[in-house]
Amino acid sequence: MPVLYKTIQSTMKTKNSDKLYHPRTVYVGSVNTEKIAREIAEYSSLSTGDVKNSIDNLVTVMTRHLQSSEVVTLDGLGTFRLAMKSRGKGAKTKEEVSAAQASLQVHFSPASTRNSDRTVATRSLVTGVKCVLYKPETTDSGNSGGGNSGGGDGGIEDDPLG
Repeated sequence: MPVLYKTIQSTMKTKNSDKLYHPRTVYVGSVNTEKIAREIAEYSSLSTGDVKNSIDNLVTVMTRHLQSSEVVTLDGLGTFRLAMKSRGKGAKTKEEVSAAQASLQVHFSPASTRNSDRTVATRSLVTGVKCVLYKPETTDSGNSGGGNSGGGDGGIEDDPLG
């Protein structure tokens, strides 16, 4: 299934007082660890329980390393790191700075390969993605339909840029 997007208009105006339009991803569902474990088990000799246990252990081990100020790289997936984002005003002196001034976030960068000229050749998870415009189906009364969660391509239209 392709990545779906919709068009939104910015609330902020440009220097010319225009409110520009931008694409935004449309999410039509979610998956949890159990579903991922079942799907991985289909590709391996492991049971769903074994895979789920491995995923749970991966999260535990990654958490321990991230909380030890280490960057975690999973080959073929990407790199995870903790980053601090300042909230509010800064301090006037170095001595007044504290961790309470920031919130912690996990940053993820998909794995990538580079060409000899250092340009990005491929980015794991996004290479080969096809994007299409999401057009919700309408009912006879004109109400908007739900998300597109099944087969077929109802509600989507090819994007010439995708």
